[in-house]
Amino acid sequence: MKRGLVLGTPGVGPALSAASGAEQQGHGGSGSGQPAPSAAALQIEKIRDNLYLLRGGGRTVRVGDANLPTAGTTAAFITASGVVLIDTKLPGWGKAIMDRLRDITDRPVTTIINTHTHFDHVSGNVEFPATVEVVAHENTAKLMQEMRPVTGGPAQPNIFKENNGRGLPRRTFRDRMTLGSNSERIELYHFGRAHTGGDAWVVFPALRVLHSGDVFGHKGVPPLDANNGASGVEYPETIAKAIAALTDIDTVITGHYQTTLTMADLKTYEDFTREFVQAVQAAKRAGRTIDDFVNRWKMPERFLREGYVDFSHLRPLRPDVEVVWNETE
Repeated sequence: MKRGLVLGTPGVGPALSAASGAEQQGHGGSGSGQPAPSAAALQIEKIRDNLYLLRGGGRTVRVGDANLPTAGTTAAFITASGVVLIDTKLPGWGKAIMDRLRDITDRPVTTIINTHTHFDHVSGNVEFPATVEVVAHENTAKLMQEMRPVTGGPAQPNIFKENNGRGLPRRTFRDRMTLGSNSERIELYHFGRAHTGGDAWVVFPALRVLHSGDVFGHKGVPPLDANNGASGVEYPETIAKAIAALTDIDTVITGHYQTTLTMADLKTYEDFTREFVQAVQAAKRAGRTIDDFVNRWKMPERFLREGYVDFSHLRPLRPDVEVVWNETE
């Protein structure tokens, strides 16, 4: 995500994920406020014997007790035929990902799954060989062709147009798709609108692991990119559908949070998003203004105890409130 902040780059939990216009124009790296891409800057975290995370790929911002990376969390699933990647970070980081993977395996990347359209999750695609298959939800595939600006943020270069369509998804799904088989099976789901209109949930059934992308990006107010199909009102319902359907999960990989989490954490996030949406709706129906709500809203104490963070001192709360407000009768 991105939303013209000082933090720059789309991510810092999708919440802070707002790349400054200068950073977007510069595609990261030297002079953009982001570290130059390098394999050494990526930290490897082993989740299972054949599933790893590549963390880093952008600045890390300290918020409360959390270190939130500005680049999306990349997962690498090692199969007999090659590596399946989940998301490819910011512009310029594709080669760094490939170089770092050599510390894990000598197998080539065969497939990239993009969880959604935001450039901190998809931009590295263009650096991979043209033989790599890119998979995404059908809405995300369309949005990636356009690379629309994020709600509340500046216009950005279309990295895929600049690279003649290289790295765009050629294989899509609507509700569900299966890749691979047996212990190497991957299940892709779309449960409805939330962070964007094309959010994919990626499940590794044999490993009991879920990658939620930025639908569950961090512990805080969800960034609502209505310009790319998000819905605040539908957000908690989408999470509820995922929880009901995905019953055999032990580990949740989020879009930006600094550790893996659990399905219990996802349920807490559903509760939080639902209470936030209901609070905005109650304010509108009571005749209050958006500015009044934004100025008076405080993070509920019970969520603070769960490690939730109020990011409003770092990024505007108003654009997310406006999305819910405009969806509310």
